[in-house]
Amino acid sequence: MSEAASLLVLCGAVIAFGGSLGLVRLKTFFERVHPATMATTLGAALILGGSMLQLGSLHELLIGAFITATTPISYILLVAAARRRRAP
Repeated sequence: MSEAASLLVLCGAVIAFGGSLGLVRLKTFFERVHPATMATTLGAALILGGSMLQLGSLHELLIGAFITATTPISYILLVAAARRRRAP
């Protein structure tokens, strides 16, 4: 694996892990949902970038587009459902 690809995958994994720690550390639903959503998107983008460098495949662009489109939509729907239920 090339050094640049390895660095991108490692940085993406660390950022995604940081988002996972936000789920454990933060108290309320609204605090928990934000870091997980943002870290997932950025971490996945870096991991997919490393994969594209290593494999030279463009299939990762489709995966990246799908993640980029669905993550904010699911975030909005989860927050709207929590607001309707008046979650703390």
